[in-house]
Amino acid sequence: MTAVDRAREAFAAAFGGPLEGVWAAPGRVNVIGEHTDYNDGFVLPVALPQTTRAAVARRDDGLVALVSAQHPGDRVEVPVAELAPGRPGGWAGYPAGVVDALRDRVPGGVSVLVDGDVPAGMGLSSSAALSCSVALALRDLAAPDLAVADLVDVARRAENDFVGAPTGILDQSASLLCTAGHALFLDTRDRSTEQVPLDLRAAGLELLVVDTGTTHDHATGGYGDRRRECEQAAERLGVRALRDVPDVAALAPLDDGTPEGGVLLRRARHIVTENARVLEVVRILRGTADPGAIGPMLTAGHASLRDDFQISTVELDTAVATALEAGAAGARMVGGGFGGSAVVLVDADRTDDVARAITDRFAQQGFTPPRAFAVVPSAGARRLA
Repeated sequence: MTAVDRAREAFAAAFGGPLEGVWAAPGRVNVIGEHTDYNDGFVLPVALPQTTRAAVARRDDGLVALVSAQHPGDRVEVPVAELAPGRPGGWAGYPAGVVDALRDRVPGGVSVLVDGDVPAGMGLSSSAALSCSVALALRDLAAPDLAVADLVDVARRAENDFVGAPTGILDQSASLLCTAGHALFLDTRDRSTEQVPLDLRAAGLELLVVDTGTTHDHATGGYGDRRRECEQAAERLGVRALRDVPDVAALAPLDDGTPEGGVLLRRARHIVTENARVLEVVRILRGTADPGAIGPMLTAGHASLRDDFQISTVELDTAVATALEAGAAGARMVGGGFGGSAVVLVDADRTDDVARAITDRFAQQGFTPPRAFAVVPSAGARRLA
């Protein structure tokens, strides 16, 4: 049974009527450019093969009815007129936030059945995949005048304003704009994009995602703290955003000898150096050099996230260090931090050895067994049926 067949069958079982279509949106893994998006900086994600599918049909009773194959028995129904931040909460807040943003287009309500295989809590943007699949569905059904950039904003507002997760536009842009065989070079200030070829397999390389088994949540914890610290650093430096700081030397005014100044210096230094790493990786991939040459940039990015941004964990640090010891070209944590996954650039013939080394090290340390899988740059959101 195909994913579309499963969605049709599950939709009929949940709602008893025909659906109008099935849409899919992928998760993403960010090659380089972490936490730069809400600082008006540069990012370089690829879309995952794994997607969230949304089977959707419009209603005429004014209800938003939501069912998830990953949350059986947790059916949610809320009148469109009563949608509000936090109502509904949990997983249903993401599709409900999209409906809320487009409530004038679907006044009669919608039925949505979601199913997918983007792992949650791994730093792979499962929430953006959920929001973007529903946003694309509602665009096709009820708002054909909306451009993809509008859908990015709709999905981002669903996360920021409805769910309360203070993300930038990286995740939603990657889910909606990535293309197969490419990384998406995105300037988050002016929204300009470039599809940068990234055929790792042709170069004998693989991108290995390692789930450390520690989950995170953008709507809670330190993610919002880091965003506020970056905003405070920019304000002290008198710039619109940390994107406008030309180099590390220009961060000197933050180093005022106080503990707070030291924290802001470290946060800002990560953003400035991470933007430079994105630009260097893009330069390498545009040229004729071996894409394996980007490995040191990934590893340097991890050190910066660990030491300056302070969002890594012992499990993530162990995965990265072990991968490098086993011969990986580069490795780093990926996503918002405080848990989730690491990404490893490795020769294809060493992938199994690296994965095994990480698994063995985790067992020695008494950590939750990790899960590793190779990914290829895949297609962005699309209609399946």
